[in-house]
Amino acid sequence: MTTTYAVLSEGLEKRFGAVRALRGLDLAVAEGTVCGLLGPNGAGKTTAVRLLTTLLRPDAGSARVAGHDLVREAAAVRRRIGVTGQDASVDGDLTGRQNLRLFARLHRVRRAAARADELLDRFGLAEAADRPAATLSGGQRRRLDLAASLVRRPEVLFLDEPTTGLDPASRNRIWDAVRALKAEGTTVLLTTQYLEEADRLADDIALVDRGRVAHTGSPAELKALVGAYAEAVVADADALVRAAAVLDRLTGSEPVLDHERRTAGAVSTDPTLTLPRLVRELDAAGVPLVDAGLRPPSLDDVFLRLTGGDGDGGEGSDEGNGGGGSDDSKELVA
Repeated sequence: MTTTYAVLSEGLEKRFGAVRALRGLDLAVAEGTVCGLLGPNGAGKTTAVRLLTTLLRPDAGSARVAGHDLVREAAAVRRRIGVTGQDASVDGDLTGRQNLRLFARLHRVRRAAARADELLDRFGLAEAADRPAATLSGGQRRRLDLAASLVRRPEVLFLDEPTTGLDPASRNRIWDAVRALKAEGTTVLLTTQYLEEADRLADDIALVDRGRVAHTGSPAELKALVGAYAEAVVADADALVRAAAVLDRLTGSEPVLDHERRTAGAVSTDPTLTLPRLVRELDAAGVPLVDAGLRPPSLDDVFLRLTGGDGDGGEGSDEGNGGGGSDDSKELVA
């Protein structure tokens, strides 16, 4: 079966002065799926979103979004996408209902008032619909932002860190909304700093590092690239050094020490490592062991292992050069 891609980019490049924010970004997002775009701070994620939503023009490379060329058919791309940026796009002086009606009219949506009421109900905002947006809670404003990006039923929805700063209950409501959109056939490209979010929502993940996609795959496929996480809890602080030496030798990666918990842990690159072997080696080294464990890798482990997780995007950094968050939705009115 031939896969149809809602987003397909080849060799996208973007430079801000001497800084190369993107250095050949190749990305393929299948229709009707959720793709998580992950990477260290400054890796180029937000720059990529701004390019793919026509807010920036690429210096090189090509892309098609919702079947249309990103540069030659930018207006057609804008008519088929929705965007929820890092910052609020709604007007704080207007009520939730007025905001949605305004967006619907700007996008020439028929029966704008009915569409606004439908979205208010869908996102649990009906009771707060007639309050100024500035008085809503953070979770309510993010839901209102998301509703505003859906007034004309986009084929592709770009969510740039949609749940940053939200409490767990508000985050879960956003997650439920994303799942519902996928079930309806909407393609979602999600950037997030919460790895659990990507693990729960994404069908596929693209790990961006220094302006390129370094690894792609489902969460399960990416976890398979990284071995299990080995951990030892020791009886006294002096034993941490010996435990770390054993883990270094067995796993092939640098252990992380938690002196307060007296714990040493490391991601294993050896798929044959077993818990009995780990315990035997620690015992042979004279480590006074309280507990030991060997668990499957989390997406956090994958992120740290495959990107370095140092938060330094280096040459690909998009911080402070126009790649940061902005009031994107207002700029996308066709």
